[in-house]
Amino acid sequence: MASYVEVDRFNLIPLSLTSHCACPCRPSSKTLILARPSSRLNLRLVFDGSRCEFRVRRCISASHRIVTTVARAEADRLDEDETKEEVDEGNSLSMKENPVLEQQHKASQLKKRIIFGLGIGFPAGGVVLAGGWVFTVALASAVLVGAREYFELVRSHGITAGMTPPPRYVSRVCSVICVLMPILTLYFGHIDVSVTSAAFVVAMALLLQRGNPRFAQLSSAMFGLFYCGYLPCFWVKLRCGIAVPALNTRIGTAWPVLLGGQAHWTVGLVATLISISSIIAADTCAFVGGKAFGRTPLTSISPKKTWEGAIAGLGGCIATSVILSKIFCWPTSLLSAIAFGFLNFFGSLFGDLTESMIKRDAGVKDSGSLIPGHGGILDRVDSYIFTGALAYSFVKTFLPLYGV
Repeated sequence: MASYVEVDRFNLIPLSLTSHCACPCRPSSKTLILARPSSRLNLRLVFDGSRCEFRVRRCISASHRIVTTVARAEADRLDEDETKEEVDEGNSLSMKENPVLEQQHKASQLKKRIIFGLGIGFPAGGVVLAGGWVFTVALASAVLVGAREYFELVRSHGITAGMTPPPRYVSRVCSVICVLMPILTLYFGHIDVSVTSAAFVVAMALLLQRGNPRFAQLSSAMFGLFYCGYLPCFWVKLRCGIAVPALNTRIGTAWPVLLGGQAHWTVGLVATLISISSIIAADTCAFVGGKAFGRTPLTSISPKKTWEGAIAGLGGCIATSVILSKIFCWPTSLLSAIAFGFLNFFGSLFGDLTESMIKRDAGVKDSGSLIPGHGGILDRVDSYIFTGALAYSFVKTFLPLYGV
């Protein structure tokens, strides 16, 4: 449909042109030469499809000549945008219409996901076995990347449309504080005072900034400290803080003395391995079960998750926890092993949904592009963020009360 904008008896304003031909009758392309302001005329601006032109309805004298040209710059830009949109739509439609291409694309993504997942899984297992400073420094590195991804999500257009993000210098300070938290946890054994002090410093920096401080800035920064810094510290407390030897573990008896011997296999190490393995099993079984039997959506936060996939993930998580408890001889009670698997599943599901909610509000599919086939570091570790605190509380508080 054509759009018309009419300018009636408009006083023209002279424009200075940097480059045009010497002949006033032949202006250069994309140039509009206007007469002196004493001239009056009616102009009609017509947009019709890809054309954009000025129509002169009333002639003026030769002394006040106006030379108009077709304004093609905007039309060319519109044509390019329409062409790009048509190409993108054509590619998506061609992939949807061609099941073979769609299947190949999914197979390629799955292959890439498996390869990079295994490439990350084996080194991560070695880091967990090493423990100590190796485990803590590796965790702190992941925390740094995750904190940067989180604050970039907070600054994304989808979230900033409804709130004011914290300044960049505050985001960087929060990222550094998040990195220091696991290290301080290993060194002091706890970080309660450190977290309180860090929160006070960040709050004062936001309140004393120039301009008009907003509560959204404070809340997003405080949640960043909690989500990216404080919660991951419980993995350090679980792996390195619980140093009671797992005497019943048969693997410990055959463990080389150079690598620590039987004393290396502590309750913290066994609990960490069972928890991480249970989360991996839960994610895998939920993915496979959802693809095969998924029909009922679980929540609107993540439309791809289904009740069928969640049930499959819960079964895989509990089964892995029970099997590993028999291998490591910890916990010795079957009920405790089932409860541990149940707790790990709900912690991983809650962490996954929390990160999905952040990404949904940010309007992005992945938190980053660090890991091919997986997205960002938050996409890979979202299931572990809350689970560490739950697993540590279970081992430290629940098991001593009811036995292992």
